[in-house]
Amino acid sequence: MNPICKLFNIKYPIIQAGMVWCSGWKLASAVSNAGGLGIIGAGSMYPEVLREHIQKCKKATDKPFGVNIPLLYPNIQEIIDIVIDEGVKIVFSSAGNPATWTKILKDKGITVVHVIANTKFALKAEEVGVDAIVAEGFEAGGHNGREETTTLCLIPMIKAVVQIPVIAAGGIGSGKAMLAAFALGADAVQVGSAFAVAEESSAHPAFKHKIIAAAEGDTKLALKKLVPVRLLKNEFANTIAFAEAEGASRTELMELLGRARAKLGMFEGDMEEGELEIGQVSAMLKEIRPASVILEEIWQEFKTEIARIKQLQNELDL
Repeated sequence: MNPICKLFNIKYPIIQAGMVWCSGWKLASAVSNAGGLGIIGAGSMYPEVLREHIQKCKKATDKPFGVNIPLLYPNIQEIIDIVIDEGVKIVFSSAGNPATWTKILKDKGITVVHVIANTKFALKAEEVGVDAIVAEGFEAGGHNGREETTTLCLIPMIKAVVQIPVIAAGGIGSGKAMLAAFALGADAVQVGSAFAVAEESSAHPAFKHKIIAAAEGDTKLALKKLVPVRLLKNEFANTIAFAEAEGASRTELMELLGRARAKLGMFEGDMEEGELEIGQVSAMLKEIRPASVILEEIWQEFKTEIARIKQLQNELDL
């Protein structure tokens, strides 16, 4: 049995990313009901809002689901307490050091997965006892690795140094990309951008439409002096790019970023002054559809491509 399917008790080795302002209980429950693993993104939620989403998700699905927790969250202790109190069984941690919280969560019987973007932090995560890791390549949306290592290079490097299961992320929005990740050694894939435009995503409709209108080259990695993030190009992204080109300091960039900039764009629908986090695969997304349809299409294409490769093997007499 696939190690990730076994670890989470799910049908398909397809994980929905815990994206800020997109990954509420509706999306998480829809993905879980369809056979994948849905994730509630706690990064954009106040503690009591997270509690409400967990409770609604439990009512909407009897399948496993998880919560993504950025470890730099200011109310991290309160968030951890809520996750434990509500009986969440799976936590994906990110944006911080997993050493402090992994044991606390595992002692409560919670499966812990940590998101990394290089071999150094993959080894550190394995050392502190996480059950699996998400290896996220440069193509991914949202917060990203400073090294700019692509998924194609990252996955085999990570697989070469860790013993725990590896979930590939970054640029994966189709069955073909999923098969490529498996060929590189991945045990599962994490899909973000493709689910950001799902009907059940809590992203603003204007953001969804801007994503499906995006072409190649319409995203760019920015804010490397703060926390690197991949953004769709708009007036805000242009302002940041100009400031960075002029040598803006960390403090100056923080002032430009301000408060709630991602909420302004992704949740409230300001397509020019908001921060629009999305991956390079946005250029391949053309429709807003139910999460179950998106997941099933990925899975069916994955199986079709496996059959094609087997046929290719026969044709080449291998």
